[in-house]
Amino acid sequence: MLFKERKTSLEYALLKSLSSRMKLHEKDLQYLRNLEKGDEGERYFDSLTGALTCDCFVLNDLRLSCNNATFQIDALMITGETIYLFEVKNDEGNFYYDRDRIFTKNKSEINNPLLQVKRCESLFRQLILSLGFDMPVSASVVFVNPEFTLYQAPLSAPFIFPSQLKRMKDLNAIYAKRSGKHRRLAEKLSSLHIEESPFLHFPKYRYDQLRKGIFCATCGSFSCAVKGRSVICEDCGQAESVEAAVLRSVREFRMLFPERKITTNDIFDWCRIVDSKKRVSRILAKNFNKFRGGRWSYYE
Repeated sequence: MLFKERKTSLEYALLKSLSSRMKLHEKDLQYLRNLEKGDEGERYFDSLTGALTCDCFVLNDLRLSCNNATFQIDALMITGETIYLFEVKNDEGNFYYDRDRIFTKNKSEINNPLLQVKRCESLFRQLILSLGFDMPVSASVVFVNPEFTLYQAPLSAPFIFPSQLKRMKDLNAIYAKRSGKHRRLAEKLSSLHIEESPFLHFPKYRYDQLRKGIFCATCGSFSCAVKGRSVICEDCGQAESVEAAVLRSVREFRMLFPERKITTNDIFDWCRIVDSKKRVSRILAKNFNKFRGGRWSYYE
């Protein structure tokens, strides 16, 4: 049972938006690629846990704190007998393991996810004990990319490799049933989730730097035009109602500029392709509460 779904992080969504509206530095683009790759790997793993039939609670993307230390769990599964923690990696290429360190073939060292998962497991054990729950915890690093190979990995390491992902189905053999205790733990962990990391990575940007317009929700193209009640992408042919497209653009505007009020003038300028301010105003009035602030009206 999916108890806590995975949400797109603010950091990833904001950088993705900026990448389509301005030229990012190469280091920011590389960081965005890493976030995108990680997100793809995690969502693929979600499809595996979502297919399980065992009696469990699945909580995705938990950010928790214990003893003034913050830690993140990519996926957590509470069964009737054990709590499983999964650190998901979407790396690709050939790597080798040597004395608790991991290297690429050209001998460049990368972060060893075992160190991260061991820290996470330790802090999680301390946290649930402080909450009055004492259950076995099993932590693993899951490599989901089929193009990933790790040579010389110790047999004792809690690694799950791409060729072993089918073994996830073995969890369906767990017959221990959930109880009220397990639900209370899932509810408590969900309530303790910290929404955003304190270490967000945002490049500097200004409103006048960003490209204006509505981009296609399917292919990302800005070659969109309003035709009647629809916004049509001239590249892929995807159609979206004008109202849905404007509201999507409002959500993006609020994400990028949380300090600015939502006004008809701003959203009209942000969308650009909508034919009149009155149309934008009607959409805003229908979906938001209108307030008057001095000379200008705004929406919340």
